[in-house]
Amino acid sequence: MVTHMPSSLLQVLRRLAPGTELRNAIERIIQHGSGALIVLGGGSTVDDLCTGGFVLQNTEFSEQRLAELAKMDGAIVLDDNAERILRANVHLIPDSTIPTRETGTRHRTAERMAIQTGKPLVSVSEGRKIAVVFTDEGRHELESPVTVLPRANQLMQTLDRFRRRFDLAEDYLTRQEVEGAATYRAATALIQRAEIIHRLSSEVDDLTVALGEDGTLIQFQSADLLQGVAATADLIISDYASKRYRKRSLDDLADLSITEVHDAERVAAIFGFKDLDAEARPSGYRILEGIPALPASVKEGVVGRFKTLARMLAASAEQLASVEGVGRARAGQMRTYFDQLQQEAGMVVGSRNG
Repeated sequence: MVTHMPSSLLQVLRRLAPGTELRNAIERIIQHGSGALIVLGGGSTVDDLCTGGFVLQNTEFSEQRLAELAKMDGAIVLDDNAERILRANVHLIPDSTIPTRETGTRHRTAERMAIQTGKPLVSVSEGRKIAVVFTDEGRHELESPVTVLPRANQLMQTLDRFRRRFDLAEDYLTRQEVEGAATYRAATALIQRAEIIHRLSSEVDDLTVALGEDGTLIQFQSADLLQGVAATADLIISDYASKRYRKRSLDDLADLSITEVHDAERVAAIFGFKDLDAEARPSGYRILEGIPALPASVKEGVVGRFKTLARMLAASAEQLASVEGVGRARAGQMRTYFDQLQQEAGMVVGSRNG
């Protein structure tokens, strides 16, 4: 099963990214050797669980103010946008029956408050000098970019390696299809690689949140490596799946563990592929995608006319031109493209009669 970071936690981490004023304040608190409990959001639900301390009127947030207020023992409450400080030195009293696995008093209180109020909290440990974010969907320890960057770079290397393997596997599938030797195993292999690439890219995105602006370049590189992968997988599914399974996509693999994604038969079953080594007859959608400026309606018309890629590749220019929307010029372009594919596959292109 895919275990990406919960969306609510990601949103909070973006607000706490390195270089932000809120993150700078937390770093100050850690440097001062203070502990802290910070509620990121106010309202009646939070107020009902606060006792003692004092209410601040029209007090704008600043990293200096937050760091100074943290020197007191009580918790600090900010507004939802972390623009104002609402309360300070308060005692939080969440429901003690809410289960928690935390051991430290601050962390236990933070987790229970996050669950009970739906507001994120930051708990700074005085002894361990770490900050942990709690939301109603989980917890995350704030890490230094110096710690995160090597992991992100290593993950990018893995992503790049899988993308190169994906491209090679697609070239291999193309040769098999042109030679009339395509199998469901080769098609499934590409779908598996596409899913792994998407998972790796999601992991990179999760890590770059902790890098702040330093993660921007890595995000661009990850997006570049992801380009076209899902679209190719969708085309393969359209080519090989029966009508019943043709609407499926990589989203249907989301609940699989990584071990299951590596299981070709498990993945094949989701798309209705029964015998992995059986001869397949792809429709030709993916091959047609290689022809520039070919409208979707024309692609559908060509596939509808010839039914299989093998028949499409064997068609003469005149036969292609007879399909509605193709015409002579486009048919010549298609025929040239098909001939090129066959030549690259090492096949001898014979003469064709209309």
